[in-house]
Amino acid sequence: MTDAELAAHLAHIAGRLLLEVRESGLLTGKELGDAGDKTANQFLVAALRQQRPEDGLLSEEEKDSPERLNKSRVWIVDPVDGTREYGEARSDWAVHVGLAINGKPEIGAVGLPGLGVILRTDKPAPLPEAATKPRMVVSRTRPANEAVAVAEQIGAELVPMGSAGAKAMAIVRGEAEIYLHTGGQFEWDSCAPAAVAAAHGLHISRVDGSPLIYNQRDVYMPDLLICRPEWADRVLQIVSKLV
Repeated sequence: MTDAELAAHLAHIAGRLLLEVRESGLLTGKELGDAGDKTANQFLVAALRQQRPEDGLLSEEEKDSPERLNKSRVWIVDPVDGTREYGEARSDWAVHVGLAINGKPEIGAVGLPGLGVILRTDKPAPLPEAATKPRMVVSRTRPANEAVAVAEQIGAELVPMGSAGAKAMAIVRGEAEIYLHTGGQFEWDSCAPAAVAAAHGLHISRVDGSPLIYNQRDVYMPDLLICRPEWADRVLQIVSKLV
């Protein structure tokens, strides 16, 4: 399999495992989230180490190793992005399987198991037509002040949503136009979504307009912007006066 085919296959199988764990009816709440995380992570890590033994690996649920810093190719995965939404039997959670090459999010797949959808870098679809009134996806529980302020200035509708992957894929799927995040994330939260978004022709960057860079020693990523290209300059200009 190519790297993109592998990413999509892994996201698909991990998603099936997660649905089976949830549908067993034996676990709820935090215990369900923990079991799902561990099950999907064990599969993803074992499969990647066997299929791509020379590559580096970074997973939210795996102890980090500095060995990845010496690799030009590093798989960055989040077995369950949106554990809370997964545990609540919602659909706005995701499985992230991304590959950063020389720090750039090049290849990946984002599975949305609750919707039966996998979006991937090797099979981009044309972007749906944008809404006349822009829509911005924001956190269900704590919308960032900057996102709210931008929405007010451009007259955007706020669309509350769960995981980072679900938000980013909402832009790809034509359910929104802008995803602005300033509340801090980690590399596994955005590597695969950023790769998929870029493959579909979307703008991806930090909120100061600089590139998203992965496989860093410190995996914390303070902010990002994923949006339709026609909104990038205006949003970046507004944000520059807020942060």
